[in-house]
Amino acid sequence: MRVLIAGAGRAGLSVAVHLAATGHDVTIVDRDESIANSAFERSGLVSLVGDATDAGLLKEAEVGRADVVVAMLRRDADNLAVALLAQSAGAKRVMVRMRDPDYRSVYVRAGVHRILSEIDVFIGAMATAIEHPAVRHAMVLGTGEAVAFELDVPADSAVAGRTVSVIASSAGFPASCVFAALYRPDGGVEGPRGSSIVEGGATVLLVAARDELAEVVAFFLRRDPGAGEARARPR
Repeated sequence: MRVLIAGAGRAGLSVAVHLAATGHDVTIVDRDESIANSAFERSGLVSLVGDATDAGLLKEAEVGRADVVVAMLRRDADNLAVALLAQSAGAKRVMVRMRDPDYRSVYVRAGVHRILSEIDVFIGAMATAIEHPAVRHAMVLGTGEAVAFELDVPADSAVAGRTVSVIASSAGFPASCVFAALYRPDGGVEGPRGSSIVEGGATVLLVAARDELAEVVAFFLRRDPGAGEARARPR
């Protein structure tokens, strides 16, 4: 995949290095010559020094051949300019890092394919960490109405030793909650099926409606080993 990152900075450089390490063809455009030098030294990335809102420089970077253009400049007005130039040149997809939420509707009208808001991500993650300390690595999804998160299952949890299907059909299990991954205590990872056993000490990756997050956490942390249902024995 050909990726052009406009206005790399530290965050963009880290993204570029990661993408290059996984086999993607990455080009960076940034005003800061030290960013370009660091990119080349770390991963041999193609880097152009200059203003990413300059149509001539973007043409030199072959923006029209890019599968994805990521605008990560410091000003939303500049990111908007890059997005419009990239689309007019024929870039397949355009993503922007939004700093000011007031620009969201402008980006949408401009046809930007993906808008990444640092503020939304930070606020969502911080609020979740404060309200639900048992939750780890939370990520707000979509418009903020859903959240993906990890939760450790205590050894004495009422769900420990039961299968995913039994847990999901139990009374009180929030309707919006979905199992996305199961990290077993032995270090193994699996895509959970109905017959998968959730052992005590495991970590589950769940997706749920944000307004049901408290119910999900309470359900998995409740201590009720004598719930009356037969537990599945780990193989």
